[in-house]
Amino acid sequence: MSGPLEGVRVVDFTTMVSGPVAAAMLADQGAEVIKIESPAGDEMRRIGNRRNGLTAGFFSCNRGKRSLCLDLKNPDAKPPLDELIKTADVVLQNFRPGAMERMGYGAADVRKLNAKLIYVSISGFGETGPYAHQRVYDPVIQALTGATDIQADRDTRRPKMFRIIIADKVTSVTTAQAISSALYARERTGKGQHIRLSMLDTMVAFFWPEGMSGLTFVGDEIDVTKYQGTMDLIFETRNGYITAGAISDAEWRGMCTALNKPEWIDDERFNATNVRFKNAELRKRLTAAEIEKWDRDEILRRLDAEGVPSAPLLSRLDLLDNEQVIANDTIGIYEFADHGKIRLARPAARFEETPCEITRPAPLLGEHSTVILAELGFSENQIQTLVDSKAVLTVDP
Repeated sequence: MSGPLEGVRVVDFTTMVSGPVAAAMLADQGAEVIKIESPAGDEMRRIGNRRNGLTAGFFSCNRGKRSLCLDLKNPDAKPPLDELIKTADVVLQNFRPGAMERMGYGAADVRKLNAKLIYVSISGFGETGPYAHQRVYDPVIQALTGATDIQADRDTRRPKMFRIIIADKVTSVTTAQAISSALYARERTGKGQHIRLSMLDTMVAFFWPEGMSGLTFVGDEIDVTKYQGTMDLIFETRNGYITAGAISDAEWRGMCTALNKPEWIDDERFNATNVRFKNAELRKRLTAAEIEKWDRDEILRRLDAEGVPSAPLLSRLDLLDNEQVIANDTIGIYEFADHGKIRLARPAARFEETPCEITRPAPLLGEHSTVILAELGFSENQIQTLVDSKAVLTVDP
């Protein structure tokens, strides 16, 4: 069985993380993804630990793709790219606004080659406005979208950032979903379209449901931080850390029972969801004082028996041995020629009829250039001419 996007061809101009991860997700779901790179290559090729010429980050962001290396400053590179775009379903790019137009491959340009194309533009801030021209990395988006306020130290209120590139990856997921929707729309209407996403817009939308809930009712804005208290839902036991949360009345009863504190169940400060929310700081402090009296595994068993959502805090290495992660087959080990065994997260969505899978490693720079050109109908002599002119780069034999 093949993935749900079998037969979809994606031309991926993107670099770093936001676009490449979106395209990798499409590849997991069966799309053919051809990564277009300049002779300099994606900057991710140079960041982090490496094996056989590929860094771990680049491998994860570009699994399942083929690489076509073109020097678009050389006019000889344009005919092959034009032919490729004619065969594509999706073109994906994340350059700053105007860059693709200057290269001659903006949305209007490629529509002349392929009217049904879905053209996707990812930007940092959008295509207009005072920030549109700026370069952007994940921390800049975190700074502008309230992420650092959400993550601020609960005691000192000093702003903090997520220690992962959350804006890039949330944009990746949003992009992949939007492309799937556009492909579905094209099936119904026969029309392609231009999709525009900014990391700024994506993260504000992502944070909104609870992170920005105090801003929802116009004229009745509130500062939600005063209800959050200074404590996270992290509790120390005698021999480790856990998390446990009780939102509903039933869960609160379970928490009180597990902690041998039945008097809290009907306490006026905690006997309903809204008052538990208002008294969150006190509730968490009292809960923490009780939890620290227990061994970790024992209190987790008690909480589970009472239906209270809870879990141990795992390190990244702990994930490899966690029984639920193992049961889910969440992390897979793949073996690829020349790369050995590679550990990657399994594609999260499980399709009953069209399963996803990681089918190939990330490509070396220009690894598939000649094969792709041959598939497009270029002869051996034509390909060699393009290579000799340095319009096309290939992996050294």
